[in-house]
Amino acid sequence: MGLKRKTTPVNLSMSIFRYMVLGFFSLLFLFPFYYVFVLASNDIKTIYNTPPPFLIGPNMTNNFIIMLQTIPVLRYFFNSLMIAVLAVSTKIFFCTLTGFVLAKYNFKGRKLIFAVILFTLTTPRFLNIIPLFQMMVWFKWVNTYLPLFIPSMADGLGIFLMTQLIRKTAPDELLDAARSDGYSEYQIALRLGFPLAKSGIALLGTIAFAASWNDFMYALVMLPGHDLQTIPLALAKINWTSEKNIPVLMLFNGLSIVPVVLVFIIFSKQIISNMLAGSIKG
Repeated sequence: MGLKRKTTPVNLSMSIFRYMVLGFFSLLFLFPFYYVFVLASNDIKTIYNTPPPFLIGPNMTNNFIIMLQTIPVLRYFFNSLMIAVLAVSTKIFFCTLTGFVLAKYNFKGRKLIFAVILFTLTTPRFLNIIPLFQMMVWFKWVNTYLPLFIPSMADGLGIFLMTQLIRKTAPDELLDAARSDGYSEYQIALRLGFPLAKSGIALLGTIAFAASWNDFMYALVMLPGHDLQTIPLALAKINWTSEKNIPVLMLFNGLSIVPVVLVFIIFSKQIISNMLAGSIKG
């Protein structure tokens, strides 16, 4: 029979104290997101009252109608969603394939290639924006979706993450068994590498989606036109105007957060469970 840990008043009080601290910091973290919708549900005069409102107001529907009438919300959401889907799908495919090769194949120059990939992680992203923009102009890709996902579809972070994970989750014996069954190397990567790396794929996809959805600098440079502008550019443009409706802007801002939160909620359980399973197997 296993020994049961005895619960003492000291242990109980310490547990209650820990939960209280965690609950306090959780509420502190969630409050800004809550207050965005508080401002979005009131009118302009109410949000400037003293003290300011702290409860959801009755003006949410009216502000939503005004937002649809004054801001091309669907177009901005469509542009951001298309770029995010292209960025996530291409990054998952190329980073997983590259990580599988670096993790499971021995070839000359592998360590050098991996070192160069790690070195790219030390370079700030904004340093290459001028030569990248010149390349995009030369390719005639400016004002298209292409500059916002093709240059980053095999970035250093994704390759490093997938290399380390596949190295632990894909045993060599399983790959040798697949070769003996007549599978080609490409088939092994697709049918074994991708399923075995599903925890890393979920994590990489979540990171890539959030980065693409919230990207402002590259979208500002690569999309100078108005037809393909994304949500961060739209929020900045509305914020720069002299006549701005704060509740409508807050409503648009709050809605722009929802897709990132939904993606994290959908894949968080899979990320945590698969990571724990991988660590136990390792």
